[in-house]
Amino acid sequence: MSADHDTRLFELRLERSRRDLFDMLEGLYGRHPDYAGFRNRLEAAMRAAWDARSDDLKWLDMKRDLEPDWFQRPDMVGYVFYIDRFAENLKGILGKLDYLESLGVNYVHLMPCLEPRPGDSDGGYSVMDYRRINPDYGTMDEFEEVARAFRERGISLCIDLVLNHTAREHAWAEAARAGDRGKQDYYLVFDDRTLPDQYEETLLETFPETAPGNFTFDETMGKWVWTSFNTHQWDLNWANPQIFLEIAEITLFLANKGVDVLRLDAVAFMWKRMGTRCQSEPEVHMILQALRAVCRIVCPAVIHLEEAIVGPAEMLPYLGRGRHDGKEGNLAYHNSLMVQFWSALAARDTALMTHVLGTHFPMVLRNATYATYIRCHDDIGWAITDEDAAAVGITGPGHRAFLSDFYEGVFTGSFSQGALFGVNPATGDKRISGSFASLAGLEKALATRDRVAIDRAVDRILMGHALIAGYGGVPLIYMGDEIAMLNDRSYLDDPHKAHDSRWIHRPYMDWVTAERVRRAEDDSPAARVYRGLKHIIERRKATPELHAGHPVRVLNPPEKGVFAMLHDAPTGALLCAYNFTDYWTAIPGEWALSEGVRDMHDALSDRPVTLSDGNVALPPYGRVWLR
Repeated sequence: MSADHDTRLFELRLERSRRDLFDMLEGLYGRHPDYAGFRNRLEAAMRAAWDARSDDLKWLDMKRDLEPDWFQRPDMVGYVFYIDRFAENLKGILGKLDYLESLGVNYVHLMPCLEPRPGDSDGGYSVMDYRRINPDYGTMDEFEEVARAFRERGISLCIDLVLNHTAREHAWAEAARAGDRGKQDYYLVFDDRTLPDQYEETLLETFPETAPGNFTFDETMGKWVWTSFNTHQWDLNWANPQIFLEIAEITLFLANKGVDVLRLDAVAFMWKRMGTRCQSEPEVHMILQALRAVCRIVCPAVIHLEEAIVGPAEMLPYLGRGRHDGKEGNLAYHNSLMVQFWSALAARDTALMTHVLGTHFPMVLRNATYATYIRCHDDIGWAITDEDAAAVGITGPGHRAFLSDFYEGVFTGSFSQGALFGVNPATGDKRISGSFASLAGLEKALATRDRVAIDRAVDRILMGHALIAGYGGVPLIYMGDEIAMLNDRSYLDDPHKAHDSRWIHRPYMDWVTAERVRRAEDDSPAARVYRGLKHIIERRKATPELHAGHPVRVLNPPEKGVFAMLHDAPTGALLCAYNFTDYWTAIPGEWALSEGVRDMHDALSDRPVTLSDGNVALPPYGRVWLR
């Protein structure tokens, strides 16, 4: 591109998003005495980042500007892993590209890879330097090499950018501890406990067992610091416009290194207001819209995944509501879908799932969609409200306790084998860790050599993958789930990890099994899951009705153990149905036809469906996508 063309293109994009950016910044920082200087510095930083952006990335910007639905298409399938546990280091990833491509993956999330603090770093989320790669994984040059290799294969690269806090060892925090007043204003620092105590009256504790309270006394500085998550994670002061400028520059730096998707971590906590929980305050959405506008101006190929693991009413604004509609996050985790999958699986009843997903979520989103998943790197918190539970005739505390006991494996008759992550002493609510396969029953079934139980566990795993693939949005496969890896208890031997049961489902990749099932046919559970998942991915990509831009309606099927939803595509309806019970059931053919199914063809198996007594029969954990 010529310099003149570059300049004109930047100006056009700046004008396109000018109000989306500066209206938000005016509202946030307009009264700051240096607002004009801040605004000028931000615009200069954007121009500098655009000038530094490589030609191949600028062409990708152009392509995605012309195809803004690229991430909503049914050919998008994601894969998530820790670098060291998947391939040892960044160079090792280059040798695994064929594996990812053969599975059908075209979106890869490298779990925290920016330089963390030494020792306990909250799994890499306690970042010491945003512009350096964790030296255990490699260098920034090697990161760029991986990004280019992904790009050449049509794979989008996602990494984490922690917005709420830095590590205590970050250069900003070190300067603050040394007495730099300007850097102290980068954080929320207090001379005594007066204000912290007033804030604590309405704050929640994120990790009450391991990190009680929300403030930590720093002896070097002689002051109290806001630390929502851990004593070594210092909350940033987003009321200071300099923080926005710093993070915007970091965002553009990473975008120019080849990042396609920025997973913005812990966004709900970014703005503090006395007398509130200090979560999901209106200013959070103003900040996120402004950061999104910065990328639309400089690097429109980049989209934002906003990590807010909260209830539906609080989550949906992260995908844009009101004046932020279509202007904030492009992706957000569908935490409710994950929770409801496990809830319905344990209860053998989809009433709560149908109520929650059908009541709280819109049929279509503008310029945004969900990241759907069954498991991730984190624990499972049972985000089920008392009101939703009451709507289907159960109690919230009772159902949450049932789910925790069921998936820990202590409930009579449970097929699951998980581990407690924590207990909230105030509410009694518990959180659970465990791999997909172990929570779905495969670990217990293999231990007892029960062939029927093994078959059931495999079907639960495949039904879960069919659910996230058939929901719309971007399905995310957590590393090892494609070969049904079990809980890994070796973390107990590592003193830096033994206190955190989440490492039970963060194993090292079993490459012996992965290569065996990829290259050879066998009847092991791992091979059956791999083949089944690969087939689901292939069928998803061949099913245009699953485009995330089409309206989706949650249905009320006659059978209580069946969850069903309808994609209302221009080419016709697609009815996706899933049997959450361990017995045969059926949905009436007439009911399916009345909901818009035009012929009884299953897009998932790519076969016609034969009615039995006028019904569509579903085996235990059966799944169909009816056209």
